[in-house]
Amino acid sequence: MNADDARDLAALISAVGTDQLGQALDRALRQRVDFDMSCVYLFRFNHPALLVHNGYNRSVPERTLAAYQRGGYLLDPFYVACINDHPGGLWRMSELAPDCFFSSGFSISPDIHPCVSSEHGTLVEEIGFIVPLQPRVALVYSLMRNLGDGPFSTEEMQTLEALTPVVHALLELHGRVRHGDSFAYAETSDARSEDAFMDILQGQLTEAQRYIAKLILQGHSSASIAALLGISEGTVKVHKHNIYQRLEISNNADLFRLFIDYLTRLA
Repeated sequence: MNADDARDLAALISAVGTDQLGQALDRALRQRVDFDMSCVYLFRFNHPALLVHNGYNRSVPERTLAAYQRGGYLLDPFYVACINDHPGGLWRMSELAPDCFFSSGFSISPDIHPCVSSEHGTLVEEIGFIVPLQPRVALVYSLMRNLGDGPFSTEEMQTLEALTPVVHALLELHGRVRHGDSFAYAETSDARSEDAFMDILQGQLTEAQRYIAKLILQGHSSASIAALLGISEGTVKVHKHNIYQRLEISNNADLFRLFIDYLTRLA
């Protein structure tokens, strides 16, 4: 470790437990990898997403951030990974996303997805450090880049992966020091769907239907849902038909519109 590295590490350690940690991490990583935006979220099952660090550089409207925190996060592959106790480490969003995610309503909506609402549109790659804190609770530190500058290269990912133990240790300590009260009593049940889906889907669905609607919204195809639940695609299609009837809609696009309309109306 040279003198510069020692100073950077000292600055990072000093920022733990303060509002400055996100900025300190950004400064340290930008010396090694270029990125346009960043954020840190605390994700907890059945609790609203908590924005710990806003590094969007004013590229994202407050209304969009409000809609995301009100419920848009429920469809975010990083949130889904965290509440399913995905292994920690550095991940590309594309590695976590369901098979139809990048054509889903969430992925392409400028109203609830911060990356899409940025000036770069959908041409933003997101990678993130997942830092588990306890079952179904984790911090995620995301870095985003305009794909006009090219995606994060293999070499850049290797550089960041080498720093993962340091980033993980800093964020884990920060989470426990600064936000421990926010997850000390986090939901520990084996429930599959969050209460927010009951409100968003108007409370008109059975538990099984609500879970399938959740998977549709998160970007799963019928084949993916069938594989996850161990049922046939035909059974999934029957469930989807019944969901549409109960919600008085016609297709997946209407389901996404119902979800987005709910969030943006209340944001």
